Amino acid sequence: MDISRTAWVLLLLGFLATAARAEPPESFWVGEAADGSPTVVLHYFYSPSCPHCQVAGPYLDLLDRELPWLELRKYSVRDSRENARLYLDTAASLGVEVQSVPGFIFCRQLRVGFDTPETSGAEMRRALEDCHQALSGGAAAAAGPATQVELPLLGVVDPADLSLPVLTLVLAGVDAFNPCAFFVLLFLLSLMVHARSRARMLLVGGTFVLISGLVYFVFMAAWLNLFLLAGELRAVTVAAGLVALVIGAINVKDYFWFKRGVSLSIPEAAKPGLFRRMREVVAAGATGPMLAGTVLLAIVANSYELLCTAGLPMVYTRALTLAALPTWQYYAWLAA
Repeated sequence: MDISRTAWVLLLLGFLATAARAEPPESFWVGEAADGSPTVVLHYFYSPSCPHCQVAGPYLDLLDRELPWLELRKYSVRDSRENARLYLDTAASLGVEVQSVPGFIFCRQLRVGFDTPETSGAEMRRALEDCHQALSGGAAAAAGPATQVELPLLGVVDPADLSLPVLTLVLAGVDAFNPCAFFVLLFLLSLMVHARSRARMLLVGGTFVLISGLVYFVFMAAWLNLFLLAGELRAVTVAAGLVALVIGAINVKDYFWFKRGVSLSIPEAAKPGLFRRMREVVAAGATGPMLAGTVLLAIVANSYELLCTAGLPMVYTRALTLAALPTWQYYAWLAA
């Protein structure tokens, strides 16, 4: 497919881009109109086979006609190694690693992806207007009306207000209430009460939570790389959302009709094995075997319970990949 060809070109040239992080000249960012006034240079990187590019291209042409101070420069990265190299080198100079198109570079900032003219397009236009105001010596333009959506019960919500820190805290807090994990941990600690050792309970409980977190991290890292490979394809985002909705619907169904039909809770057939491993942890006398048994129990338990709340990590990881971030920041946010 042409999309995969474009992705491979970008990935291969990415190795070379790390060595070229020099800041582009000022003329790369600012042009000059006939009357001597500054113009905003918008560099648009695209592939003819990219569906989002096919939406972004006509909108940018419209902006170019409407805004006399805008200078639009287009670069196809599919058939031009030079254009792809320019895209990667410029992104690298801004501290960003890119693997997909469409890409928009202007005013020393990079934006990747395009949804619709009413959402992504309107937001980009406001950013371009703010940049032009700053170049013209005036104060930054006051922010226009935010892109808002109306949700049942919640009313009007501005997605831009949900920054990555807030989004991370909210989804992590909701996802932390994992009934499957609680079942295993509480049952294990209830068995250990008979040992009458708070130190052992703290050690076992802490180890169980730590390994559970590591399993989640590996799970989300796998989703991260899959989404990065898929790039800005809208179908991937829609699919992730649909999977999350299906998982949520099944959990709501379990509230009213527990384990009737499809259920994501730990299957009854797996519980005897989990109980056996819990008893082995409790019966272990030495610290080493006890911790080894706890690690094994956490891995096995989490392998069963991932589907309990798989929807939220999937949604968060997809939202993360839609932001243009350096690779190390993706994993830092997953760790958070």
